[in-house]
Amino acid sequence: MKLRRYFVLINILIGLAIAGLFCFGGPRLFVSAYVAVFAVLAVRNLLVRGSLRIRIGLWVIYAFFLAVQIVFATEGIFPDGIGDGVGSGLGVGIGSGFGPGLGSGSGFGLGPEGALLFWLRKLFGIVLLVVPMFISRYVTAGKYAAYYLPSVSEARAISIAGFRENYRRFRSAASDAKSVTEKLSPDNFKEIFEDLHRFDQFNYVNDGSLTDAYFEEASAALSDERLYIVISNTGSPASEIISVFTSKQFNHASLSFDRDLKTLISYNGGDRVYPPGLNPEMLSFFNRKEGAGILVYSLPCPEGKKGFVLDKIREINEEGSAYNMLGLVSGVSFRPNIMFCSQFVYRMLELAGLAYFTKANGKVEPTDFVELDYRRALRFEYEILFN
Repeated sequence: MKLRRYFVLINILIGLAIAGLFCFGGPRLFVSAYVAVFAVLAVRNLLVRGSLRIRIGLWVIYAFFLAVQIVFATEGIFPDGIGDGVGSGLGVGIGSGFGPGLGSGSGFGLGPEGALLFWLRKLFGIVLLVVPMFISRYVTAGKYAAYYLPSVSEARAISIAGFRENYRRFRSAASDAKSVTEKLSPDNFKEIFEDLHRFDQFNYVNDGSLTDAYFEEASAALSDERLYIVISNTGSPASEIISVFTSKQFNHASLSFDRDLKTLISYNGGDRVYPPGLNPEMLSFFNRKEGAGILVYSLPCPEGKKGFVLDKIREINEEGSAYNMLGLVSGVSFRPNIMFCSQFVYRMLELAGLAYFTKANGKVEPTDFVELDYRRALRFEYEILFN
């Protein structure tokens, strides 16, 4: 009973701390809270025994969220820099305030629309704070297993086959750990973190990356009444890290209007050529590592529906787009044209009435297009292996 009261008290204190952070927290407090939660979860992950692969995956998730949290706090909630007080939420717009706050980052000095957006961003900052906690609770409660020595009676029952099976599992775990270590290399993280500033989860940063020449090529392919879905293993840093958590070889999806992939298109990071969002793709984009490859499938598509998909792509190209980085873990998009690759492909199929499985577009993974094709709507066309 006392233990239960203790946990209730702890939960109340945590709730009050989060409420205080939302109401009065400035950039320093937000960043400090993010770092504190990361430290607690990282240490907890170190102390709890369980699968090495899952533990490494959790550390990567925590580090990724910390980077996103800090970028969002400094660029999204408080874009004007760090103040000296804890009153950035209330201090500037009120005469007395609570201290020297954060420039124009206050809630009451921005007008009704600006203030509403400011508080919505602070609310999302709080959501970002608690998401790693829920991930930790879900994974450690459902995935971790405690290991213990068998009793004497249990030990007698262990057979040679059991030893061989355990040895096989050990070799497999060692191989997985080596693969995970290679995918979670410092170079991969360095490239991703260097690119984070290019992504925006609230505004369109890409428009007009598709030229008139692209639309002419795509229009010429409308008479081919098949739409091509391409699943790829690019070997990009993002693809490598995603594969650690999905355990899937293929982690990117694209669309093409022609079989030769001259009109290949998808949402991607732009490869430092285009802004993140809706961009054309070339086969060289997929040739990032040894063993990289693509699988090409086709779906029956009348010329009218194929033209409809092309018109929607033209519309996105004119309105603008951005890559949905946060959607990879949350499944949420803050604006219609902010998507990730498989979300975009499924959305186009859905709008054109071509979707052959049902799933929320923010939850669709690239391999779903093949694995959920229960009625064999797709036709396999060919495979390309690089290197």
